[in-house]
Amino acid sequence: MKRIVCLISGRGSNLAALLETARHERWAQEIPAEIALVLSNRAHAAGLEVASRHGVATAVVEHGAFATRETFEAALIAAIDVRDPQLVVLAGFMRVLTKSFVEHYAGRLVNVHPSLLPAFPGLATHRRALEAGVRVHGATVHFVSPTVDAGRIIAQAAVPVLEGDDEQSLGARVLAQEHLLLPRCVRWIVEDRVSLADERLHVSGIADRERAILAAGGR
Repeated sequence: MKRIVCLISGRGSNLAALLETARHERWAQEIPAEIALVLSNRAHAAGLEVASRHGVATAVVEHGAFATRETFEAALIAAIDVRDPQLVVLAGFMRVLTKSFVEHYAGRLVNVHPSLLPAFPGLATHRRALEAGVRVHGATVHFVSPTVDAGRIIAQAAVPVLEGDDEQSLGARVLAQEHLLLPRCVRWIVEDRVSLADERLHVSGIADRERAILAAGGR
């Protein structure tokens, strides 16, 4: 049984989508994977309650309790590695990770980002997309690299930017695609259809249209 650890910082909407997909698709019975732990750097993150409702173990390693990023990450690694995970998923984890942390989980650390990378890495992606006047925006699931939001792309989902969009309306459509994209990519990884080795992405048995999704327009 492959074990997945999810890291969160807030409400956990992507976590909820992942947990619901795992339940509906009966992952424990149909594919050899389970979400073994949800870990937050914030004690009051709403996503911890989401995990508890699904019967998933939770833990907290508060970044503010540590003097340095390195000591925080050492504690984070210790909490994660108790579960000996085959995959670590950043499902709304709002901390920049050091090179040593990323390398510790090389090939088994993935993130979901609210833009069509390499466009708009970092924060405030919807505002920046609107300011740039792009007509297409979206979400990306990628393996994490030491450079922020620059790892190998697994899949993307694109949404149109509509006349009159603001950050909230555009962000809502992008988030809906994140909720579809992240569970799909996690399943591919645990099924050994997607992997990362020597900085190269390896894909097997997945159609191009499944990795490049064009979402319908409209609200």
